[in-house]
Amino acid sequence: MDREYMCGWLGRPAEHCRRKVQVHVGLPGPGTDSLSNGLRTCYRYLEQTGWSFGAAMQAMDSELRHAACIYFLVLRALDTIEDDMSISLETKIPMLREFHTYLHQPGWRYTESKAKDKQVLEDFPTISLEFRNLAKVYQDVITDTCHKMGVGMAEFLEKRVDSLQDLEKYCRCVAGLGGIGFSRLYSASELEDPIVGQDTELASSMTLFMQKTNIIHDYLEDQLEGREFWPREVWSRYAEKLSDLAKPENATMAVRCLNEMITDALQHVPDVLKYLSRLKNKGVFNYWASLQVIAIATLAACYNNKDMFRGIVKMQKEQAVTLMRDATNMQAVKAIMSQHLEEIYQKIPSTDPSSNKTKEIIASLRPMILS
Repeated sequence: MDREYMCGWLGRPAEHCRRKVQVHVGLPGPGTDSLSNGLRTCYRYLEQTGWSFGAAMQAMDSELRHAACIYFLVLRALDTIEDDMSISLETKIPMLREFHTYLHQPGWRYTESKAKDKQVLEDFPTISLEFRNLAKVYQDVITDTCHKMGVGMAEFLEKRVDSLQDLEKYCRCVAGLGGIGFSRLYSASELEDPIVGQDTELASSMTLFMQKTNIIHDYLEDQLEGREFWPREVWSRYAEKLSDLAKPENATMAVRCLNEMITDALQHVPDVLKYLSRLKNKGVFNYWASLQVIAIATLAACYNNKDMFRGIVKMQKEQAVTLMRDATNMQAVKAIMSQHLEEIYQKIPSTDPSSNKTKEIIASLRPMILS
C-alpha cells in the first residue's frame, strides 16, 4: 500500500505524501522535555516517515497527538510489510494476519525488511511499548483496525483486483479502515463529536478518495515493482494487458482509461466535503483538509495527461506546502476543490468515453461547493 496518505494517509498519497517530501516537522511544541525517551523516538520516526501528518497534527491536544502518532507508526509498520516485495508471501501473509498481536508482544521486531521505512519494524518494541502506554480506549481502536486491515491486505496478496468492486474493497481494507480508526480516536478523545467516529461509511469514503488518487498516480511505479491495482474491469476495455498502457503507441487508449479511473475517484468528493464539515478541532481539520486538497490537485494534474504513464507528473514541494498552508478552513478547501475541478472540466475531451459522466459529477458538485 505504501500510501502516506494515511500515512499521510498512510497510506499512499502521491509524491507529496506517499513519496515523502522531507520537511522538518520536529517534536511537538510545549512539553517536549516531559516526553519519555520512547515517545521522543516515535516522534522522530514520525518526522522521517510522515512529514505531512506531523506538520498538521501540531494543533491537536497532547493525548490525542500521542495516540495519533503511535497509530500512524503502527499502520506505517503494517503498510511497510505489505509493500516490501523482498518479503516472501509465505512469510508476509501470516505476518499481516497476526500483526495486531505483535502490539502486545514486547520483544517482537522484524529485521529483514529492505524497505525504506524499515526502522519502524526494526525498532517496533519502542513503538509497541508506547502503544501499551496509551489509554485502553485508544489501544482497542488501534488493535481492532490493525486486525481488520492485516486480514484484508493478506487477502489481496492472494487475489487480483479484477472489478471496480474489488478496488473498492481493497481500498476500504488498506485505507478506509485507517480513516475509520482515526475518526474513532478523535471521538474517543472528545475533541470531535461522536458522529465523526460513528459514521464509518463516511470516514471510509473520505479516505477512499485519497487511496484511489494514489493508485492512479502510482501506476508506473507499481508496474515497475510488480504490483497492479487498476481493476481489470476498467483497463481491459483499453488494452490487452495493464502494462500496455505505458507504451507510447497506446497513449490515446491509456489516457481514456486514466480518465475513467479519475472519474470513479471523483465520486467520493461529496463525502470528503461532508466529513470535513463535521470536524471542529483545528489540528484534525488541517490534517485531513491538507491531504484532500493535495489529492484533488493530483487528479487535476493527471487528468487527460499522457505523461502520467511516464511517471513524470509530480507535485512540487512548494505547491504541496502552499496547499497545506491554505487549506485551514472549509471555505478555503471548497475554493481549492472548485479550482481543480474546473481545471479538470476544461480538459474533458468530447471524444472521451467517460466525458458525460465526468461532466455530470463536476456539475453536481458545484452547488455543494458554493453553499
